[in-house]
Amino acid sequence: MSEPNIELINKRRIFGIISHPDAGKTTLTEKLLFHGGAIHEAGTVKAVKNSKFARSDWMEIEKQRGISVTSSVMQFEYEDKVVSIMDTPGHNDFGEDTYRILTSVDSAVMVIDAAKGVEAQTKKLFKVCSMRKIPVFTFINKLDRQAEDPLDLMEDLEEALGLPSVSVTWPIGSGQLFEGIYDRIENKVHLYKKDKTVKLGEKGVFGSELEGVLSEENLKNLRNEIELLDGAGNEFDMSLISSGKLSPVFFGTALVDFGVTVFLEHFLRMSPSPGARKTTTGEVNPTDDFFSGFIFKIQANMNPAHRDRLAFLRICSGKFERGMNVTLSRTGKILKLNQSTQLMANEREIVDEAFAGDIIGIYDSGNYQIGDTLTTRKEPLFFEPLPTFPPELFMRVRPVNTMKAKHFQKGVDQLAQEGAIQIYKNEFNEVILGAVGALQFEVFEYRLKNEYNSEIRMESLNFSVARWVSTDKPDSLRDFQNSRCSLVFDHYDRPVLLFANQYTLDNFIERNKDIKLVEALDVQKRF
Repeated sequence: MSEPNIELINKRRIFGIISHPDAGKTTLTEKLLFHGGAIHEAGTVKAVKNSKFARSDWMEIEKQRGISVTSSVMQFEYEDKVVSIMDTPGHNDFGEDTYRILTSVDSAVMVIDAAKGVEAQTKKLFKVCSMRKIPVFTFINKLDRQAEDPLDLMEDLEEALGLPSVSVTWPIGSGQLFEGIYDRIENKVHLYKKDKTVKLGEKGVFGSELEGVLSEENLKNLRNEIELLDGAGNEFDMSLISSGKLSPVFFGTALVDFGVTVFLEHFLRMSPSPGARKTTTGEVNPTDDFFSGFIFKIQANMNPAHRDRLAFLRICSGKFERGMNVTLSRTGKILKLNQSTQLMANEREIVDEAFAGDIIGIYDSGNYQIGDTLTTRKEPLFFEPLPTFPPELFMRVRPVNTMKAKHFQKGVDQLAQEGAIQIYKNEFNEVILGAVGALQFEVFEYRLKNEYNSEIRMESLNFSVARWVSTDKPDSLRDFQNSRCSLVFDHYDRPVLLFANQYTLDNFIERNKDIKLVEALDVQKRF
């Protein structure tokens, strides 16, 4: 690959933002976009009365509910870097979408509410990052409100996640007493309400520069805390950060846009450029001459006027050029990529070229599935497959108006391909929905009605456990059906057994040791 192209790849930064609901993740995303010049006015998710919404929350139901229910991609340039942000749903009900997003990024930003510390969903999302060994940067938010002691927050972070951390910035007070943050690397204090930066001397916070600038109590606490951090805290080690073994911690408040620019500038210097990606036979490097990438998300009806479908492609190597021919590895089919776009949530513009580390949208007429590999390499290439997780809630669903059965079926098929919800069919060709959380059913119903003009009825089913079955004779599984066990087939026609509860599953395993049950499957795996 030519030197100019390598330089362009090294400028790329792609990261996902994760958090527990209401920690301020989407607000932080908005402020980063604002500073990157991608938007002229940062929206707020909850300002419904003002008809002013977060740019990343583009679906109508997100605006109505004030939460993120689907991931979105936004790209901007800042300080000679090309930055792609993946805003993920914070709600646990959409964890599978978040997981797929985290397979496409090179680092993650974890947002924590300073008043609540590490919460349950944050732990789950961190485990995904840990599995992939990607660097995790921590932004402790809402310092303008009353917060926990920052040393306790750091301790909580390390104990809850098992991840050592090092503070890059440090808060000076909180709530009504919040006066700013101390940048330990740049040796500067950024004052909150005075919109001023104080450059410190060799003695740092122990010098005279802050006397009379900060309140006596805050200055005293700051010096005591920095003394503790310098003496007993973890040392800043870039190699540990790059390997995901040390999390840099930043403090601020996204809502009033304080500490965000400091975080962004440090993050872009510390975060990794695109790295090697694992395949089923080895690794692909971003500087490899051939083009390759994988599809981690499919979204229908991003533009309701056109009723189109976009596949989100993470480019892993080489250079993308609009109109190029690529091989879809799953089928061996040659496809021409004529319609390609750069994404800003649901807005887009045509992109003629892109590089490893970019995410682009490609028009999908039904060719693609989540997990697909696209490449110009002649030899077979498959990136590591994305897993499917077993749902815990199930509904039987049917259209209210049978005359609109085609609308209903089209919506079901397209939402199944998106991976927005898991969809099964039984021997009577009835549609069964499987979800991790109840909110997924609500979103499914909303989208069927508003995007496909199909009202539906849903009936709760008494099952809570699903297992895929490895068998060459799926019809033989019908013999096991009863009120506490049901045979269905997933979107890929793989047999799945639904069980009433864990006890029923355990009893089945005990009685049928020759039948292999699988809890989580690769998205495209066939038996």
